[in-house]
Amino acid sequence: MEKHRFIGKTKEEAIENAKIGLQELEDNLIIRELETIKGGLFKSKKIEIEVIEKREVVKDIKNFLNKLLKDLGFNANIEVKMNEEVPAYTIYSDNDSLLIGKNGRNLQALSIVANQYVKKEVGESFKFLIDVNAYKEKHERALVRLAKKVAREVATTKIEAKMDSMNSYERRIIHNALTNNKKVYTESEGEEPNRYVVIKPKEEE
Repeated sequence: MEKHRFIGKTKEEAIENAKIGLQELEDNLIIRELETIKGGLFKSKKIEIEVIEKREVVKDIKNFLNKLLKDLGFNANIEVKMNEEVPAYTIYSDNDSLLIGKNGRNLQALSIVANQYVKKEVGESFKFLIDVNAYKEKHERALVRLAKKVAREVATTKIEAKMDSMNSYERRIIHNALTNNKKVYTESEGEEPNRYVVIKPKEEE
């Protein structure tokens, strides 16, 4: 991905120069301050920044995923859509089940590798989503249904229920699904990688 450098008397001036030079709004740019250029005699100091256009990052992630999947032996197509200003990459391959892995572990590993690559290239975190044939969307709906079903049982029996071990992403879905429930509450217990959610009855007021 292409990285641009701009200089100004202040960081704000350098950013203005970047906006003019790239003809982009500041919200569409990733800006990192590089260094202060010391001024000499009769010269004031200047600030240098590195700028990357977000649309270039979006394209670069797709290229990275395409190459990675090809190197791993997958024949895949990648669709990119913006989900509330967050790029979402949906992969359609000739072997979705292998790419997803048991309980989504291969997909999670793929996401980790892609995030590490982007952080190295960009110099900071950049939020994006990766899914395989809408697996995460379907899995999330299934977890929400399960959480509500178990919550109803706990509310009726007044006996807490321990769910199977889950990764942090799955536990967060359970917590969020029941955060406004008036009859139960949730807690994560155990040690990684075997942490799990416990759904507990609230004491009646």
